[in-house]
Amino acid sequence: MILLPAIDLRDGRCVRLRQGDFQQETTYSEDPIQVAKEWVRRGAQALHLVDLDGAKAGHPVNTSAIAAICRAVAVPCQWGGGLRTQEHIETAFKIGVQRAIVGTRAVKEPTWLQSMAELFPQQIMLGLDVKDGQVATHGWLEVHLADPMAFVKQVEPFPLAGLVFTDVSKDGMLAGPNWSALETLIQKTSLPIYASGGITTLNDVVRLGQLPLAGCIVGRALYEGTLQLEDALATIVSRCVEASADASLSIQSRCVP
Repeated sequence: MILLPAIDLRDGRCVRLRQGDFQQETTYSEDPIQVAKEWVRRGAQALHLVDLDGAKAGHPVNTSAIAAICRAVAVPCQWGGGLRTQEHIETAFKIGVQRAIVGTRAVKEPTWLQSMAELFPQQIMLGLDVKDGQVATHGWLEVHLADPMAFVKQVEPFPLAGLVFTDVSKDGMLAGPNWSALETLIQKTSLPIYASGGITTLNDVVRLGQLPLAGCIVGRALYEGTLQLEDALATIVSRCVEASADASLSIQSRCVP
């Protein structure tokens, strides 16, 4: 499991919203490039970038800031928010983003998601944002689809890089993830899953590390200090070492005559 610090951009600033509400915004920095550099200095191996303005407007808005971050750090970046055409996605890759996260149009037009995944195999991620049991779109301002899991099964055959799952009610609330929804999703799909929303403490990271997740995305907890990046990364590394040791012992036990 990899941990990705989130950098949410609005008007060129690094901010966080509560439950996706644009009226509940906290600004953490006027310089997101320095924020990105700091997370990498402290050990981050990848960054999760969100264009909040773009998600609301329906097209990329903070492109220049995202491009500057990609130039400033030597780790992979993934971008979500406002990517709704092939041209938007091509722009993302051109400025140095490694993976593009699509949600709104993907939900409304699964055939478009399939075509983008086939055009850019293993570079497109589905952003599955769930609000009150339905899939949220348009910067979490609208909801569609009463059965998110049926939608996931529909798109599972596409050559996607993974799925970012966010429970909107948990996002920015520092109250822990929606464990039951996350565990249900894990049971329902073979797609690589990245957990997002509500991750608050080291105990949350430990519990996430016990699940078959590809990664987790953390925002407010890192900015407000309820979770220290170095501690979280050390915990993940420790868990990987333990898992490798367990696997090695298992192989050895099977090889003993």
